[in-house]
Amino acid sequence: MRGNISIDRVKHEINKMMYSFDYVSTFYDFYGFKGIKEEDTKEILEKRILHLIPETMQEKLIPYIQMYEFEGLLFSSPADMAFILQNKEIKSWAENILKEFNGNPELINNSSQTAPSKRLMSTSYRKVTHGPDIALKTGLNGIRKKCTGFDEWLKRLENL
Repeated sequence: MRGNISIDRVKHEINKMMYSFDYVSTFYDFYGFKGIKEEDTKEILEKRILHLIPETMQEKLIPYIQMYEFEGLLFSSPADMAFILQNKEIKSWAENILKEFNGNPELINNSSQTAPSKRLMSTSYRKVTHGPDIALKTGLNGIRKKCTGFDEWLKRLENL
């Protein structure tokens, strides 16, 4: 949805898919949601998404909101990030950012200027090229160890 995510757009997309698949899941960035309230949390948004469809279909929907962006997951391995970006200094830079957030990549965010993608843009990072490469280098298990919310979502999918 190219960063233009709203409950109305999610409702439209989900309702198109619900009747065509056994299960449907979402992966939206919390950071990109438009029209959220200050008190909205990941859990509140996931519940709102779940309630966009009829109750009889809700067991087929597994809503997931990534805190705060996909790029947060890339901080799971500063060494892999440095390797892909071909800059040894990025390892300590990313480690220092992780320390600010108690080692949890899913919590990296202070403002629109310091969201994970914005932090990475200060390096040679290019979303389409480097994002997938860093994720592949780190691997699903590496990301899951550091990102418990992401891990819980994948466990739900695996248990289907």
